[in-house]
Amino acid sequence: MVTIKDIAKRTNVSASTVSRVLNYDETLSASPETKQKIFNTAKELNYRTVKSRRLQTQTQSTEIAKRENTKIGMVLLQSKEEEASDPYWLSIREGIEKECTAQGISSLKLIRLQHMVKAREELSELDGLLIVGRIDYPILQSIREYNRNIILINQDANEEEYDSIIFDYEKAASLAMDHLLARGYKRIGYIGGTERISVEEAQSLKKIYTPDARKTIYESKMKQHGADEPTLLFVKEYSIQSGYDLMKEAMAQGNLPEAFFIASDSMAIGALRALHEANIQVPDDVAIVSFNDIEMAKFTSPPLTTVKIPTEEMGRLGVRMMIDRLDGREMPIKIMVPTTLTIRESCGTSRQ
Repeated sequence: MVTIKDIAKRTNVSASTVSRVLNYDETLSASPETKQKIFNTAKELNYRTVKSRRLQTQTQSTEIAKRENTKIGMVLLQSKEEEASDPYWLSIREGIEKECTAQGISSLKLIRLQHMVKAREELSELDGLLIVGRIDYPILQSIREYNRNIILINQDANEEEYDSIIFDYEKAASLAMDHLLARGYKRIGYIGGTERISVEEAQSLKKIYTPDARKTIYESKMKQHGADEPTLLFVKEYSIQSGYDLMKEAMAQGNLPEAFFIASDSMAIGALRALHEANIQVPDDVAIVSFNDIEMAKFTSPPLTTVKIPTEEMGRLGVRMMIDRLDGREMPIKIMVPTTLTIRESCGTSRQ
């Protein structure tokens, strides 16, 4: 925190002079130039007086107190098993929970979508809903009949109706593929899961498969380089076990690829285990780039090169957007969070 002494040192005047200037002491005989220099330095260093800091603290306390009665629903489209097998969703949930605590919101109701379908009337008792995951538009519209304050996390939607927090899947997947291709890898395999979206039929829910942008980008990049081989595509459910099973399948085919783009860190962890059991070295024998950058990714052996998705921050942003909407904002907002490639040891050195 910036102090009066910091400003005094920067402006080459005494601390008492700085204090008197910032408190508008009219009895001080300092020149207008000196006063202006002190004010400019204080602004540059983002200094705030004790009074202004106290006022800010009081304002924050008032805001937190006002939110104590706020009731928010966190709608999870994943089952308990799906959430447990993929830390991606758990990280978003943790971001929501942490930000609610920071904002003084004590009432956060967890709702699994499959339980909500037959009890939508309860949604009207909540101030707003944070929906995590991909949901069919008709279901979304029917939910909106009971509660219009909706924030979508990890799903794009009608920009004229819904707030949303997303990232560019195609750009993120391209970061992974471009990195491997730039390092000279030509035979690149793909291990991924199936993207599903919740739909409603006859008063019950089911999930249907939708195109996965990661797989689509992989296929596009390989075709561009004249290296597409359908036999190098391995797809199952998103889980550690699936990553293990699919890498076993790839090894059983023989002629293992030089590298793999693996569509989630969880699957990559399973794949690493399968390779380790077969005494296949990463990255010396096979390079790996994965997706999500979960906490465990930097502790695997070797640590994973992976595309970082700011999942916890997506959850936190969802809560802040909800507060902003409850405070009166009506115009829908879409936030596109950035993605970056975190380079560690699993992708190896260049092959030229």
